[in-house]
Amino acid sequence: MTKVVSCVTGGATRAESVHAALADVSEDAFVVLVHDAARPLVDDAVVERVLKPLAEGYDGVVPAIPIPDTVKRVEGRDVVETLVRDELFRAQTPQAFLASTLRRAYVGDLAEATDCASLVERAGGRVAVVEGDPRLLKVTTPEDLALVESWL
Repeated sequence: MTKVVSCVTGGATRAESVHAALADVSEDAFVVLVHDAARPLVDDAVVERVLKPLAEGYDGVVPAIPIPDTVKRVEGRDVVETLVRDELFRAQTPQAFLASTLRRAYVGDLAEATDCASLVERAGGRVAVVEGDPRLLKVTTPEDLALVESWL
């Protein structure tokens, strides 16, 4: 079997695109991985890391990397809080979920969803974090693309 089983037309938002894809996933599926095409350098090690905690009782798993910078919460021009960076991580994909949990999480309002894990969290699911990969850069600018190309 190939890695790509089917393709669906995306929606106006990430959440709508995943919702459309879930409708195409077999009801027999036990696990669903959701990956951003904008992160082209995913490797097998990351996939293996996100799958393991599902067997340990988690509903979802997110690869993430720590944020090394100090992060400020700002209103207008005013700094209102300095966040504890040891608690902050940049979420990546692929994100892995028990299929039934992800389907339940996609019922209801999807407007505020920034990733699948946020919907699973909101629905009361347990989401684990595993080590991400700095090479899982999300390509959003020409500079990002140049950096990813330099890694090939």
